[in-house]
Amino acid sequence: MKKSIYLDYNATTPVDRRVLETMLPYFSENYGNAASRTHAYGWIAEEAVKKAREELAQLINCLAQEIIFTSGATESISLAINGVWENYQTKGKHIITVKTEHKAILDTCNSLKLKGAEVTYLSVDREGLIDLEELKKELRPNTILVAIMYANNETGVIQPIQQIAELVHANNSLFMCDASQAIGKIFCNVEDDNIDLMCISAHKYYGPKGVGALYIRRKNPRVTIAPQIYGGGHERGLRSGTLNVPGIVGLGKASEIARLEMWEDSVRISKLRTKLEQELCSLKNVYINGSIKNRLFNVTNILIQGIRSETILKKTPYMALSIGSACTSANQAPSHVLKAMGLNDSDCYSSIRFSLGKYTTADEINEVIKTFVNIINLDSINKNRQLD
Repeated sequence: MKKSIYLDYNATTPVDRRVLETMLPYFSENYGNAASRTHAYGWIAEEAVKKAREELAQLINCLAQEIIFTSGATESISLAINGVWENYQTKGKHIITVKTEHKAILDTCNSLKLKGAEVTYLSVDREGLIDLEELKKELRPNTILVAIMYANNETGVIQPIQQIAELVHANNSLFMCDASQAIGKIFCNVEDDNIDLMCISAHKYYGPKGVGALYIRRKNPRVTIAPQIYGGGHERGLRSGTLNVPGIVGLGKASEIARLEMWEDSVRISKLRTKLEQELCSLKNVYINGSIKNRLFNVTNILIQGIRSETILKKTPYMALSIGSACTSANQAPSHVLKAMGLNDSDCYSSIRFSLGKYTTADEINEVIKTFVNIINLDSINKNRQLD
């Protein structure tokens, strides 16, 4: 049995050992409730949450008070979109998003349509990028929110965030960004990018699962949202419920490590990704899906025409790869992201996402290249024999 190779870092990441070590005391020794204000156990927990909030604030360049802790990006997305919808009814009922968004956004927007929301879904080009002119055209006086992800989970394509924000704010609308794939990989600065609401998930950058955050701008403009979970008044009354102190501590430590080390990691990982692409794309009928210029350094979505991705995955059971979003892997339909980019069903079913991480080694990439070259060449030989 060959040693397993993990190349599905966009689905989730292993918890950094330093993160785990920081979390452990808050399970058994410092186990207090952060809302307990009458004794030392609660004070210690409260201080740990405060520190984590400050670490995340440093990572994205915001005030600590602008961060609300959640169970992850999906909850943050739901809280942001539903919260804006309920609080901005006097302005309008129009929301703009993109066809290639994560299902957490698309499904939330679809649910609001049942309540009277008008939702516009922007298209993307072959590279996976929106047309800024289309966005400008679709903005209306009653547009309350524009929700566009920072970087796509399937292709790694990065949208022109600053230009989007400029158009949205010129229309006096709010700009929300699902940055769960970008945080910890590239520098996401909410001030420079002029983002009003941003969604974050710790397990995408070597933190624990089940914890995330929502950034909510406090001024210029001051954003207000309606809570979706009531009871106890935690997180300034916007997200009630006992705080997951160990998880929050882990998110904070992961944020600190990312701030200090992400640039060095990105240089090394980018070289490995480039080598993988160059070797595979030198073969016949192998192409990269999405923009080559505007994307994350760790992702490549590769189309191998004529070979179904499921066939390849069956031949490489020791490799953790993906044929779409982890959240929709049970769905056998072709990727909605690739379809929106103009790929036909056959090419969608022949595409594989490789997402590398900081524990990916050169030896692993060499093994992947060798295996895929053999599979692709063997398939080509078999097809030629059938033609003969």
